[in-house]
Amino acid sequence: MTSFTWYDVSDATVGLLFGLAGVLGGYALRGLIGRWQADAIEKQAKWKLDEAESEVKNILKEADIQARAEVVKAKEEFEKSTKTRRKELDDADARLTLREQNLEKKTEAVEQKDAVLTQKREELQVKAEAVAARQQETDKAWKEAEARLQALAGMTRDEARQEIYKHAEETVRTEAGALIRRAQEEARDTAEREAARIVTSAIQRYSVSHACETMTTTVPLPSDDVKGRIIGREGRNIRTLESVTGVTMLIDDTPEAVVISAFDPIRREVARQSLEALVADGRIHPARIEEVVKEVQENLEKTMFEAGEAAAFEAQVQNVPTEVLRCLGRLKFRTSFTQNVLRHSIEVANLMGMMAGELGLDPSVARRIGLFHDIGKAMDQEVQGGHAVIGADYLKKNGENALVVNGVASHHEDVPAESLYAVLCSAADAISSSRPGARMETTGLYVQRLEELERIANSFEGVKKTFAVQAGREVRVIVDPQKIGDNDAVLLARDICKKIEANMQFPGQIRVVVVREMRCIEYAR
Repeated sequence: MTSFTWYDVSDATVGLLFGLAGVLGGYALRGLIGRWQADAIEKQAKWKLDEAESEVKNILKEADIQARAEVVKAKEEFEKSTKTRRKELDDADARLTLREQNLEKKTEAVEQKDAVLTQKREELQVKAEAVAARQQETDKAWKEAEARLQALAGMTRDEARQEIYKHAEETVRTEAGALIRRAQEEARDTAEREAARIVTSAIQRYSVSHACETMTTTVPLPSDDVKGRIIGREGRNIRTLESVTGVTMLIDDTPEAVVISAFDPIRREVARQSLEALVADGRIHPARIEEVVKEVQENLEKTMFEAGEAAAFEAQVQNVPTEVLRCLGRLKFRTSFTQNVLRHSIEVANLMGMMAGELGLDPSVARRIGLFHDIGKAMDQEVQGGHAVIGADYLKKNGENALVVNGVASHHEDVPAESLYAVLCSAADAISSSRPGARMETTGLYVQRLEELERIANSFEGVKKTFAVQAGREVRVIVDPQKIGDNDAVLLARDICKKIEANMQFPGQIRVVVVREMRCIEYAR
Protein backbone atom coordinates (compact mmCIF):
# COMPACT_ATOMS: atom_id res chain seq x y z
CA MET A 1 0.00 0.00 0.00
CA THR A 2 1.22 3.42 -0.87
CA SER A 3 1.16 6.29 1.59
CA PHE A 4 0.60 10.07 0.76
CA THR A 5 1.84 13.08 2.65
CA TRP A 6 0.11 16.44 3.05
CA TYR A 7 2.60 18.34 0.93
CA ASP A 8 1.87 15.99 -1.89
CA VAL A 9 -1.83 16.86 -1.66
CA SER A 10 -1.24 20.55 -1.47
CA ASP A 11 0.97 20.57 -4.60
CA ALA A 12 -1.77 18.90 -6.61
CA THR A 13 -4.33 21.35 -5.41
CA VAL A 14 -2.16 24.31 -6.23
CA GLY A 15 -1.59 22.98 -9.72
CA LEU A 16 -5.28 22.48 -10.20
CA LEU A 17 -6.02 25.99 -9.00
CA PHE A 18 -3.45 27.49 -11.34
CA GLY A 19 -4.90 25.58 -14.26
CA LEU A 20 -8.38 26.74 -13.40
CA ALA A 21 -7.17 30.32 -13.05
CA GLY A 22 -5.48 30.11 -16.48
CA VAL A 23 -8.69 28.88 -18.12
CA LEU A 24 -10.74 31.62 -16.53
CA GLY A 25 -8.16 34.22 -17.50
CA GLY A 26 -8.19 32.97 -21.10
CA TYR A 27 -11.98 33.20 -21.30
CA ALA A 28 -11.83 36.70 -19.80
CA LEU A 29 -9.15 37.79 -22.28
CA ARG A 30 -11.09 36.29 -25.17
CA GLY A 31 -14.25 38.21 -24.16
CA LEU A 32 -12.27 41.40 -23.84
CA ILE A 33 -10.74 40.96 -27.27
CA GLY A 34 -14.19 40.17 -28.75
CA ARG A 35 -15.63 43.33 -27.24
CA TRP A 36 -12.80 45.37 -28.71
CA GLN A 37 -13.38 43.83 -32.14
CA ALA A 38 -17.16 44.40 -31.95
CA ASP A 39 -16.60 48.02 -31.01
CA ALA A 40 -14.23 48.43 -33.96
CA ILE A 41 -16.69 46.82 -36.41
CA GLU A 42 -19.54 48.95 -35.06
CA LYS A 43 -17.50 52.09 -35.50
CA GLN A 44 -16.54 51.06 -39.09
CA ALA A 45 -20.18 50.29 -39.99
CA LYS A 46 -21.32 53.58 -38.56
CA TRP A 47 -18.65 55.37 -40.59
CA LYS A 48 -19.76 53.60 -43.81
CA LEU A 49 -23.40 54.43 -43.06
CA ASP A 50 -22.55 58.09 -42.59
CA GLU A 51 -20.57 58.04 -45.83
CA ALA A 52 -23.53 56.37 -47.71
CA GLU A 53 -25.98 58.92 -46.33
CA SER A 54 -23.69 61.72 -47.45
CA GLU A 55 -23.46 60.19 -50.98
CA VAL A 56 -27.23 59.77 -51.20
CA LYS A 57 -27.71 63.40 -50.25
CA ASN A 58 -25.24 64.43 -52.95
CA ILE A 59 -27.04 62.27 -55.57
CA LEU A 60 -30.43 63.67 -54.56
CA LYS A 61 -29.03 67.16 -54.76
CA GLU A 62 -27.62 66.55 -58.26
CA ALA A 63 -30.89 64.93 -59.40
CA ASP A 64 -32.83 67.89 -58.13
CA ILE A 65 -30.54 70.27 -60.00
CA GLN A 66 -30.83 68.22 -63.22
CA ALA A 67 -34.63 67.99 -62.91
CA ARG A 68 -34.84 71.75 -62.48
CA ALA A 69 -32.69 72.15 -65.62
CA GLU A 70 -34.94 69.77 -67.60
CA VAL A 71 -38.03 71.61 -66.50
CA VAL A 72 -36.52 74.91 -67.58
CA LYS A 73 -35.51 73.41 -70.97
CA ALA A 74 -38.96 71.88 -71.54
CA LYS A 75 -40.57 75.18 -70.63
CA GLU A 76 -38.40 77.02 -73.14
CA GLU A 77 -39.18 74.47 -75.91
CA PHE A 78 -42.90 74.63 -75.16
CA GLU A 79 -42.85 78.42 -75.33
CA LYS A 80 -40.92 78.23 -78.61
CA SER A 81 -43.34 75.72 -80.22
CA THR A 82 -46.29 77.69 -78.91
CA LYS A 83 -44.90 80.83 -80.49
CA THR A 84 -44.40 79.00 -83.85
CA ARG A 85 -47.91 77.50 -83.78
CA ARG A 86 -49.36 80.91 -82.90
CA LYS A 87 -47.55 82.40 -85.89
CA GLU A 88 -48.88 79.65 -88.18
CA LEU A 89 -52.40 80.20 -86.93
CA ASP A 90 -52.04 83.93 -87.53
CA ASP A 91 -50.83 83.29 -91.08
CA ALA A 92 -53.69 80.87 -91.74
CA ASP A 93 -56.15 83.38 -90.37
CA ALA A 94 -54.71 86.03 -92.69
CA ARG A 95 -54.96 83.70 -95.71
CA LEU A 96 -58.52 82.75 -94.81
CA THR A 97 -59.45 86.38 -94.53
CA LEU A 98 -57.90 87.05 -97.94
CA ARG A 99 -59.73 84.09 -99.46
CA GLU A 100 -63.03 85.28 -98.04
CA GLN A 101 -62.43 88.67 -99.61
CA ASN A 102 -61.65 87.07 -102.99
CA LEU A 103 -64.72 84.84 -102.69
CA GLU A 104 -66.89 87.85 -102.06
CA LYS A 105 -65.47 89.53 -105.16
CA LYS A 106 -66.07 86.41 -107.27
CA THR A 107 -69.59 86.08 -105.94
CA GLU A 108 -70.31 89.62 -107.00
CA ALA A 109 -68.84 88.87 -110.48
CA VAL A 110 -70.95 85.68 -110.80
CA GLU A 111 -74.06 87.56 -109.84
CA GLN A 112 -73.29 90.15 -112.50
CA LYS A 113 -72.71 87.41 -115.12
CA ASP A 114 -75.90 85.66 -114.06
CA ALA A 115 -77.81 88.82 -114.61
CA VAL A 116 -76.24 89.23 -118.07
CA LEU A 117 -77.02 85.57 -118.94
CA THR A 118 -80.60 85.97 -117.82
CA GLN A 119 -80.94 88.98 -120.06
CA LYS A 120 -79.38 87.11 -123.02
CA ARG A 121 -81.60 84.10 -122.37
CA GLU A 122 -84.64 86.31 -122.58
CA GLU A 123 -83.35 87.80 -125.83
CA LEU A 124 -82.68 84.30 -127.26
CA GLN A 125 -86.15 83.18 -126.25
CA VAL A 126 -87.61 86.05 -128.20
CA LYS A 127 -85.41 85.22 -131.22
CA ALA A 128 -86.34 81.52 -130.99
CA GLU A 129 -90.00 82.36 -131.05
CA ALA A 130 -89.37 84.53 -134.09
CA VAL A 131 -87.38 81.74 -135.80
CA ALA A 132 -90.12 79.20 -135.05
CA ALA A 133 -92.69 81.47 -136.58
CA ARG A 134 -90.48 82.00 -139.62
CA GLN A 135 -89.90 78.20 -139.86
CA GLN A 136 -93.62 77.61 -139.94
CA GLU A 137 -93.96 80.14 -142.72
CA THR A 138 -91.04 78.52 -144.59
CA ASP A 139 -92.51 75.02 -144.20
CA LYS A 140 -95.82 76.24 -145.46
CA ALA A 141 -94.17 77.92 -148.43
CA TRP A 142 -92.02 74.79 -149.07
CA LYS A 143 -95.10 72.56 -149.13
CA GLU A 144 -96.86 74.93 -151.49
CA ALA A 145 -93.77 75.04 -153.73
CA GLU A 146 -93.41 71.24 -153.60
CA ALA A 147 -97.06 70.82 -154.56
CA ARG A 148 -96.62 73.24 -157.48
CA LEU A 149 -93.40 71.46 -158.52
CA GLN A 150 -95.06 68.03 -158.45
CA ALA A 151 -97.94 69.42 -160.46
CA LEU A 152 -95.53 70.90 -163.03
CA ALA A 153 -93.17 67.85 -163.15
CA GLY A 154 -95.93 65.27 -163.30
CA MET A 155 -94.29 62.95 -160.62
CA THR A 156 -94.63 62.41 -156.91
CA ARG A 157 -91.97 63.02 -154.29
CA ASP A 158 -91.01 59.30 -154.07
CA GLU A 159 -90.71 59.10 -157.85
CA ALA A 160 -88.45 62.16 -157.87
CA ARG A 161 -86.32 60.64 -155.09
CA GLN A 162 -85.95 57.39 -157.04
CA GLU A 163 -84.94 59.33 -160.14
CA ILE A 164 -82.30 61.24 -158.17
CA TYR A 165 -80.99 58.01 -156.62
CA LYS A 166 -80.78 56.40 -160.03
CA HIS A 167 -78.91 59.34 -161.48
CA ALA A 168 -76.51 59.41 -158.50
CA GLU A 169 -75.92 55.66 -158.80
CA GLU A 170 -75.06 55.96 -162.48
CA THR A 171 -72.72 58.86 -161.76
CA VAL A 172 -70.96 57.03 -158.91
CA ARG A 173 -70.73 53.84 -160.97
CA THR A 174 -69.12 55.74 -163.86
CA GLU A 175 -66.66 57.50 -161.54
CA ALA A 176 -65.87 54.23 -159.72
CA GLY A 177 -65.14 52.49 -163.02
CA ALA A 178 -62.84 55.28 -164.10
CA LEU A 179 -61.08 55.26 -160.73
CA ILE A 180 -60.61 51.48 -160.80
CA ARG A 181 -59.27 51.64 -164.34
CA ARG A 182 -56.76 54.36 -163.45
CA ALA A 183 -55.66 52.48 -160.32
CA GLN A 184 -55.23 49.26 -162.28
CA GLU A 185 -53.19 50.99 -164.97
CA GLU A 186 -50.92 52.66 -162.40
CA ALA A 187 -50.44 49.45 -160.42
CA ARG A 188 -49.88 47.39 -163.56
CA ASP A 189 -46.98 49.60 -164.68
CA THR A 190 -44.85 48.70 -161.64
CA ALA A 191 -46.37 45.75 -159.79
CA GLU A 192 -46.84 43.45 -162.78
CA ARG A 193 -43.21 43.74 -163.86
CA GLU A 194 -41.86 43.08 -160.35
CA ALA A 195 -44.32 40.24 -159.68
CA ALA A 196 -43.41 38.60 -162.99
CA ARG A 197 -39.73 38.80 -162.11
CA ILE A 198 -40.22 37.20 -158.68
CA VAL A 199 -42.51 34.44 -159.95
CA THR A 200 -40.27 33.67 -162.94
CA SER A 201 -37.22 33.51 -160.69
CA ALA A 202 -38.96 31.10 -158.31
CA ILE A 203 -40.16 28.85 -161.16
CA GLN A 204 -36.69 28.75 -162.74
CA ARG A 205 -35.01 27.88 -159.44
CA TYR A 206 -37.49 25.13 -158.55
CA SER A 207 -37.90 22.48 -161.25
CA VAL A 208 -39.98 19.36 -160.73
CA SER A 209 -41.18 16.58 -162.95
CA HIS A 210 -44.24 17.41 -165.02
CA ALA A 211 -46.05 14.18 -164.18
CA CYS A 212 -49.61 13.99 -162.90
CA GLU A 213 -51.32 11.39 -160.75
CA THR A 214 -53.44 8.73 -162.49
CA MET A 215 -56.17 6.37 -161.38
CA THR A 216 -54.09 3.22 -161.88
CA THR A 217 -50.99 1.63 -160.35
CA THR A 218 -48.75 -0.89 -162.08
CA VAL A 219 -47.19 -3.66 -159.98
CA PRO A 220 -44.15 -5.37 -161.60
CA LEU A 221 -43.96 -9.18 -161.44
CA PRO A 222 -40.87 -11.39 -161.50
CA SER A 223 -42.37 -13.47 -164.34
CA ASP A 224 -45.61 -14.08 -166.21
CA ASP A 225 -46.07 -17.37 -164.37
CA VAL A 226 -47.10 -15.44 -161.26
CA LYS A 227 -50.21 -14.11 -163.07
CA GLY A 228 -51.78 -17.57 -163.00
CA ARG A 229 -51.19 -17.88 -159.27
CA ILE A 230 -52.70 -14.42 -158.71
CA ILE A 231 -55.81 -15.43 -160.64
CA GLY A 232 -56.06 -18.76 -158.80
CA ARG A 233 -58.26 -21.73 -159.49
CA GLU A 234 -61.42 -20.53 -161.23
CA GLY A 235 -60.38 -16.96 -160.35
CA ARG A 236 -60.89 -17.26 -156.59
CA ASN A 237 -57.62 -15.47 -155.65
CA ILE A 238 -58.22 -12.41 -157.79
CA ARG A 239 -61.87 -12.21 -156.67
CA THR A 240 -60.73 -12.31 -153.03
CA LEU A 241 -58.16 -9.57 -153.70
CA GLU A 242 -60.73 -7.33 -155.38
CA SER A 243 -63.40 -7.87 -152.70
CA VAL A 244 -61.06 -7.34 -149.73
CA THR A 245 -59.22 -4.29 -151.12
CA GLY A 246 -62.08 -2.73 -153.12
CA VAL A 247 -60.04 -2.28 -156.30
CA THR A 248 -60.06 -3.70 -159.80
CA MET A 249 -57.19 -5.99 -160.91
CA LEU A 250 -56.38 -5.80 -164.62
CA ILE A 251 -54.35 -8.80 -165.80
CA ASP A 252 -53.82 -8.58 -169.56
CA ASP A 253 -51.08 -9.20 -172.09
CA THR A 254 -48.77 -6.62 -170.50
CA PRO A 255 -45.58 -8.57 -169.81
CA GLU A 256 -44.65 -9.10 -166.16
CA ALA A 257 -47.09 -6.50 -164.77
CA VAL A 258 -50.50 -6.24 -163.11
CA VAL A 259 -52.53 -3.02 -163.25
CA ILE A 260 -54.53 -1.96 -160.18
CA SER A 261 -57.39 0.48 -160.90
CA ALA A 262 -59.32 2.43 -158.24
CA PHE A 263 -60.55 5.97 -157.60
CA ASP A 264 -59.56 5.80 -153.91
CA PRO A 265 -55.75 6.18 -153.71
CA ILE A 266 -55.61 4.64 -150.21
CA ARG A 267 -57.34 1.47 -151.40
CA ARG A 268 -55.03 1.40 -154.41
CA GLU A 269 -51.98 1.68 -152.13
CA VAL A 270 -53.25 -1.10 -149.83
CA ALA A 271 -53.79 -3.34 -152.86
CA ARG A 272 -50.32 -2.55 -154.24
CA GLN A 273 -48.51 -3.31 -150.99
CA SER A 274 -50.60 -6.45 -150.42
CA LEU A 275 -49.91 -7.79 -153.93
CA GLU A 276 -46.17 -7.10 -153.63
CA ALA A 277 -46.08 -8.89 -150.25
CA LEU A 278 -48.00 -11.90 -151.64
CA VAL A 279 -45.73 -12.17 -154.69
CA ALA A 280 -42.61 -11.97 -152.50
CA ASP A 281 -43.99 -14.54 -150.05
CA GLY A 282 -45.13 -16.96 -152.77
CA ARG A 283 -48.17 -18.20 -150.84
CA ILE A 284 -51.26 -16.88 -152.62
CA HIS A 285 -54.61 -18.21 -151.48
CA PRO A 286 -57.78 -16.58 -150.03
CA ALA A 287 -56.86 -17.00 -146.35
CA ARG A 288 -53.34 -15.67 -146.88
CA ILE A 289 -54.69 -12.78 -148.98
CA GLU A 290 -57.03 -11.65 -146.16
CA GLU A 291 -54.22 -11.94 -143.61
CA VAL A 292 -51.76 -9.86 -145.68
CA VAL A 293 -54.35 -7.17 -146.50
CA LYS A 294 -55.15 -6.80 -142.80
CA GLU A 295 -51.46 -6.42 -141.92
CA VAL A 296 -50.97 -3.80 -144.64
CA GLN A 297 -53.97 -1.82 -143.44
CA GLU A 298 -52.61 -1.85 -139.89
CA ASN A 299 -49.17 -0.66 -141.08
CA LEU A 300 -50.62 2.12 -143.24
CA GLU A 301 -50.59 4.61 -140.33
CA LYS A 302 -46.85 4.11 -139.98
CA THR A 303 -46.47 4.63 -143.73
CA MET A 304 -48.44 7.88 -143.51
CA PHE A 305 -46.27 9.14 -140.65
CA GLU A 306 -43.08 8.34 -142.56
CA ALA A 307 -44.45 10.13 -145.63
CA GLY A 308 -45.28 13.23 -143.55
CA GLU A 309 -41.85 13.17 -141.92
CA ALA A 310 -40.13 12.89 -145.30
CA ALA A 311 -42.23 15.75 -146.70
CA ALA A 312 -41.33 18.02 -143.76
CA PHE A 313 -37.65 17.19 -144.22
CA GLU A 314 -37.80 17.90 -147.97
CA ALA A 315 -39.61 21.21 -147.40
CA GLN A 316 -37.10 22.17 -144.65
CA VAL A 317 -39.84 22.60 -142.04
CA GLN A 318 -38.82 21.78 -138.47
CA ASN A 319 -40.51 21.24 -135.07
CA VAL A 320 -43.67 19.69 -136.50
CA PRO A 321 -45.84 17.79 -133.95
CA THR A 322 -46.22 14.06 -134.48
CA GLU A 323 -49.98 14.29 -134.94
CA VAL A 324 -49.57 16.94 -137.65
CA LEU A 325 -46.95 14.81 -139.44
CA ARG A 326 -49.32 11.84 -139.43
CA CYS A 327 -52.15 13.97 -140.83
CA LEU A 328 -49.79 15.47 -143.42
CA GLY A 329 -48.76 11.99 -144.56
CA ARG A 330 -52.38 11.17 -145.43
CA LEU A 331 -52.11 13.70 -148.28
CA LYS A 332 -49.82 11.24 -150.05
CA PHE A 333 -52.93 9.26 -150.93
CA ARG A 334 -55.07 12.27 -151.93
CA THR A 335 -55.26 13.89 -155.36
CA SER A 336 -56.67 17.20 -156.57
CA PHE A 337 -57.48 17.29 -160.29
CA THR A 338 -55.20 14.21 -160.58
CA GLN A 339 -52.31 16.05 -158.85
CA ASN A 340 -50.86 14.43 -155.73
CA VAL A 341 -51.68 16.78 -152.84
CA LEU A 342 -48.55 15.99 -150.79
CA ARG A 343 -46.22 16.66 -153.74
CA HIS A 344 -48.23 19.80 -154.47
CA SER A 345 -47.78 20.96 -150.84
CA ILE A 346 -44.01 20.44 -151.03
CA GLU A 347 -43.89 22.42 -154.28
CA VAL A 348 -45.86 25.29 -152.75
CA ALA A 349 -43.57 25.30 -149.68
CA ASN A 350 -40.42 25.57 -151.82
CA LEU A 351 -41.92 28.20 -154.12
CA MET A 352 -43.06 30.30 -151.14
CA GLY A 353 -39.62 30.05 -149.53
CA MET A 354 -37.93 31.35 -152.69
CA MET A 355 -40.40 34.20 -153.24
CA ALA A 356 -40.25 35.17 -149.54
CA GLY A 357 -36.47 35.44 -149.81
CA GLU A 358 -36.85 37.77 -152.83
CA LEU A 359 -39.28 39.99 -150.89
CA GLY A 360 -37.22 40.12 -147.68
CA LEU A 361 -39.63 37.96 -145.65
CA ASP A 362 -38.84 34.97 -143.43
CA PRO A 363 -38.44 31.90 -145.71
CA SER A 364 -38.96 29.43 -142.82
CA VAL A 365 -42.42 30.85 -142.03
CA ALA A 366 -43.30 30.90 -145.74
CA ARG A 367 -42.27 27.25 -146.23
CA ARG A 368 -44.27 26.23 -143.14
CA ILE A 369 -47.42 27.89 -144.49
CA GLY A 370 -46.88 26.35 -147.93
CA LEU A 371 -46.44 22.82 -146.55
CA PHE A 372 -49.58 23.06 -144.37
CA HIS A 373 -51.83 25.03 -146.74
CA ASP A 374 -53.81 21.97 -147.98
CA ILE A 375 -53.68 19.88 -144.80
CA GLY A 376 -57.45 20.31 -144.47
CA LYS A 377 -57.89 18.03 -147.49
CA ALA A 378 -56.77 15.13 -145.30
CA MET A 379 -59.92 15.52 -143.20
CA ASP A 380 -62.46 17.48 -145.27
CA GLN A 381 -64.58 14.34 -145.67
CA GLU A 382 -64.93 14.11 -141.89
CA VAL A 383 -65.56 17.83 -141.16
CA GLN A 384 -67.95 20.22 -142.84
CA GLY A 385 -66.54 23.34 -144.54
CA GLY A 386 -63.79 24.40 -146.91
CA HIS A 387 -60.43 22.68 -146.64
CA ALA A 388 -58.60 25.98 -145.97
CA VAL A 389 -60.68 26.80 -142.87
CA ILE A 390 -60.66 23.16 -141.69
CA GLY A 391 -56.86 23.02 -141.95
CA ALA A 392 -56.45 26.36 -140.16
CA ASP A 393 -58.62 25.20 -137.25
CA TYR A 394 -56.66 21.94 -137.01
CA LEU A 395 -53.30 23.77 -136.97
CA LYS A 396 -54.58 26.23 -134.34
CA LYS A 397 -55.57 23.33 -132.05
CA ASN A 398 -52.07 21.87 -132.46
CA GLY A 399 -50.29 25.05 -131.33
CA GLU A 400 -49.35 26.80 -134.59
CA ASN A 401 -48.90 30.57 -134.39
CA ALA A 402 -51.51 33.01 -135.71
CA LEU A 403 -49.42 33.98 -138.77
CA VAL A 404 -49.32 30.40 -140.08
CA VAL A 405 -53.01 29.82 -139.24
CA ASN A 406 -54.13 32.93 -141.14
CA GLY A 407 -51.89 32.12 -144.12
CA VAL A 408 -53.52 28.68 -144.43
CA ALA A 409 -57.08 29.94 -143.84
CA SER A 410 -56.89 32.81 -146.36
CA HIS A 411 -55.13 31.19 -149.33
CA HIS A 412 -58.54 30.72 -151.01
CA GLU A 413 -59.87 34.04 -149.60
CA ASP A 414 -62.23 32.29 -147.16
CA VAL A 415 -61.02 34.79 -144.54
CA PRO A 416 -59.22 38.16 -145.02
CA ALA A 417 -55.44 37.98 -145.42
CA GLU A 418 -53.49 39.55 -142.54
CA SER A 419 -49.97 39.34 -143.98
CA LEU A 420 -47.98 39.07 -147.21
CA TYR A 421 -47.45 35.37 -146.48
CA ALA A 422 -51.12 34.69 -147.25
CA VAL A 423 -50.80 36.45 -150.63
CA LEU A 424 -47.63 34.46 -151.39
CA CYS A 425 -49.45 31.24 -150.51
CA SER A 426 -52.22 32.00 -153.02
CA ALA A 427 -49.65 32.82 -155.71
CA ALA A 428 -47.53 29.70 -155.07
CA ASP A 429 -50.66 27.53 -154.98
CA ALA A 430 -51.72 28.86 -158.38
CA ILE A 431 -48.22 28.35 -159.84
CA SER A 432 -47.97 24.76 -158.64
CA SER A 433 -51.46 23.78 -159.79
CA SER A 434 -51.35 25.51 -163.18
CA ARG A 435 -47.89 24.48 -164.39
CA PRO A 436 -47.85 22.22 -167.48
CA GLY A 437 -48.38 18.57 -166.61
CA ALA A 438 -49.47 19.22 -163.04
CA ARG A 439 -53.12 18.42 -163.55
CA MET A 440 -55.31 16.92 -166.21
CA GLU A 441 -58.99 16.23 -166.70
CA THR A 442 -61.15 14.12 -168.97
CA THR A 443 -62.52 15.47 -172.24
CA GLY A 444 -66.06 15.53 -170.89
CA LEU A 445 -65.09 17.59 -167.82
CA TYR A 446 -62.98 19.86 -169.99
CA VAL A 447 -65.85 20.65 -172.39
CA GLN A 448 -68.26 21.05 -169.49
CA ARG A 449 -65.95 23.59 -167.82
CA LEU A 450 -65.65 25.64 -171.03
CA GLU A 451 -69.43 25.67 -171.51
CA GLU A 452 -69.94 26.75 -167.89
CA LEU A 453 -67.49 29.63 -168.35
CA GLU A 454 -69.30 30.89 -171.46
CA ARG A 455 -72.71 30.48 -169.78
CA ILE A 456 -71.66 32.60 -166.78
CA ALA A 457 -70.27 35.37 -168.98
CA ASN A 458 -73.36 35.38 -171.25
CA SER A 459 -75.67 35.82 -168.23
CA PHE A 460 -74.71 39.51 -167.90
CA GLU A 461 -76.63 42.25 -169.70
CA GLY A 462 -74.87 43.88 -172.66
CA VAL A 463 -72.76 40.80 -173.58
CA LYS A 464 -72.91 39.88 -177.28
CA LYS A 465 -70.52 36.93 -177.60
CA THR A 466 -68.26 34.91 -175.33
CA PHE A 467 -65.27 32.69 -176.16
CA ALA A 468 -63.43 30.42 -173.71
CA VAL A 469 -59.81 30.10 -174.92
CA GLN A 470 -56.41 28.97 -173.60
CA ALA A 471 -57.88 25.64 -172.43
CA GLY A 472 -60.29 27.47 -170.16
CA ARG A 473 -57.63 29.75 -168.67
CA GLU A 474 -59.08 32.83 -170.39
CA VAL A 475 -62.57 34.09 -171.25
CA ARG A 476 -62.98 36.80 -173.88
CA VAL A 477 -66.23 38.72 -173.63
CA ILE A 478 -67.41 40.94 -176.49
CA VAL A 479 -69.93 43.55 -175.33
CA ASP A 480 -72.35 45.88 -177.09
CA PRO A 481 -70.66 49.33 -177.17
CA GLN A 482 -74.07 51.05 -177.18
CA LYS A 483 -74.96 49.52 -173.78
CA ILE A 484 -71.57 49.15 -172.07
CA GLY A 485 -69.17 52.09 -171.72
CA ASP A 486 -65.45 51.98 -171.03
CA ASN A 487 -65.91 52.37 -167.29
CA ASP A 488 -68.78 49.86 -167.25
CA ALA A 489 -66.52 47.34 -168.99
CA VAL A 490 -64.10 47.44 -166.02
CA LEU A 491 -66.92 46.76 -163.57
CA LEU A 492 -68.33 44.02 -165.82
CA ALA A 493 -64.99 42.18 -165.82
CA ARG A 494 -64.89 42.27 -162.01
CA ASP A 495 -68.51 41.04 -161.75
CA ILE A 496 -67.83 38.13 -164.10
CA CYS A 497 -64.74 37.14 -162.06
CA LYS A 498 -66.73 37.15 -158.82
CA LYS A 499 -69.48 35.00 -160.32
CA ILE A 500 -66.95 32.49 -161.71
CA GLU A 501 -65.27 32.22 -158.30
CA ALA A 502 -68.62 31.67 -156.59
CA ASN A 503 -70.02 29.05 -159.01
CA MET A 504 -67.02 27.07 -160.30
CA GLN A 505 -64.08 25.04 -159.05
CA PHE A 506 -60.98 25.32 -161.21
CA PRO A 507 -57.21 24.93 -160.87
CA GLY A 508 -55.04 28.04 -161.05
CA GLN A 509 -56.70 31.21 -162.29
CA ILE A 510 -58.98 32.32 -165.14
CA ARG A 511 -58.37 35.56 -167.01
CA VAL A 512 -61.47 37.57 -168.01
CA VAL A 513 -61.01 39.96 -170.96
CA VAL A 514 -63.87 42.33 -171.84
CA VAL A 515 -63.64 43.68 -175.41
CA ARG A 516 -65.55 46.83 -176.37
CA GLU A 517 -65.20 48.12 -179.92
CA MET A 518 -67.08 51.08 -181.37
CA ARG A 519 -67.29 51.23 -185.16
CA CYS A 520 -68.94 54.17 -186.91
CA ILE A 521 -69.63 53.62 -190.64
CA GLU A 522 -71.08 56.20 -193.06
CA TYR A 523 -71.32 56.31 -196.86
CA ALA A 524 -70.71 59.42 -198.95
CA ARG A 525 -72.79 59.52 -202.11
